[in-house]
Amino acid sequence: MNVRELRTVWIAVTAAAVAVFVTYWRLPAAETYNVSYSGIRGGASRVLVDLNFPDALIALAVLGVIAPFLSRRLRVVAVVAALLSLVVVVPGVVKQSNLDARWINVVPALGVLLALALTPFARLPRTRDRRGDRVRIALGALLVLLAAPWIAAELGFYLDGIPVLGSIFQTGKIVSYHGNAPHPAVHHGVHHGFQGLLVVGTALLLSRLPNRISLYLALALAYGVGNMANDDWLEQVAERGWTSWTIPSCLEPKATWTWLAVLLATPLVWLLWFRQRGWSQASNGP
Repeated sequence: MNVRELRTVWIAVTAAAVAVFVTYWRLPAAETYNVSYSGIRGGASRVLVDLNFPDALIALAVLGVIAPFLSRRLRVVAVVAALLSLVVVVPGVVKQSNLDARWINVVPALGVLLALALTPFARLPRTRDRRGDRVRIALGALLVLLAAPWIAAELGFYLDGIPVLGSIFQTGKIVSYHGNAPHPAVHHGVHHGFQGLLVVGTALLLSRLPNRISLYLALALAYGVGNMANDDWLEQVAERGWTSWTIPSCLEPKATWTWLAVLLATPLVWLLWFRQRGWSQASNGP
């Protein structure tokens, strides 16, 4: 991979997959969320579902960036990979109520693996859009800090007792929200807030490269931030008893103000930040 932004995206996806496999392998299913298995089966199952969400959305972004810089024959493969990845948006392919892997989850996963395999064959120009890099760094650093409880959860531990972070965030504390059964504030394993961070990081990195999918990247940024806000508010604000109000979920498109905010933010991010002018002149791909 001749472009560090693409390399960084795939390193993040791979690192997350390894962490998920190890955590779901070693921990009992009851300590995680909506899964039935542990051991090797549990780890492999949860990784396969992760290859669907959020990885298939990330693969679509990567394919959109690299496709113009592939040979004509490989562009056909890229289209196949995109179609396989798009299966993830079909309702029911990923069920939050049951995150055990099913055969249908193999389809988007194949799209992700094809996108990974195609990436080294793309010869992108060295041109980068560095506008807003300071904002990228500041936003990225802030969101990584907010994601600290989920990063720990993905690795299978709580932040309790960790200097500073253990004082800022509640993770292992037993809470009960709206009469639900008592549970740790931040369960071990995957959180959609962390998945949102991966999507945001992908958008921030790939928006620096010549691309024709800047609107999709703007949507990915808004969507990822929306998922982080929803998850963080519930665990760190509502479950402390500070308010009974929660930010509506935006995992799936619904008629909520959260999705309205995502849809309104998308064109603003595109117009003010991600939109690229003179792309054809800037690129020299095949």
